[in-house]
Amino acid sequence: MLIVRKEAEQDLKQAFDWYEAQRKNLGLSFLTEVEKLFDNIEENPQLYFPIALPISRALCKRFPYAVYFLKRGSNIDVLAVLHQRRKPSAWRKRFHT
Repeated sequence: MLIVRKEAEQDLKQAFDWYEAQRKNLGLSFLTEVEKLFDNIEENPQLYFPIALPISRALCKRFPYAVYFLKRGSNIDVLAVLHQRRKPSAWRKRFHT
């Protein structure tokens, strides 16, 4: 089961709002791509290489965003959905074991 943490939901809303302000429906395109990535992560989390154990990162294809996640048993926790130029500290501070 994929669980999107509150902070990651806020990341998505911020990015959606920004893209919508740039062009109508661009925010929707962003969310659609992220949802597809969520599906891929849930189906095959092992495809995404850990960047700092136990955190893995999956990259969006069309948008410069990354999904940072943690596999815990049968659950996958999405910690953050951040622009790829953000400093690593942006997602690291969200990791709580």
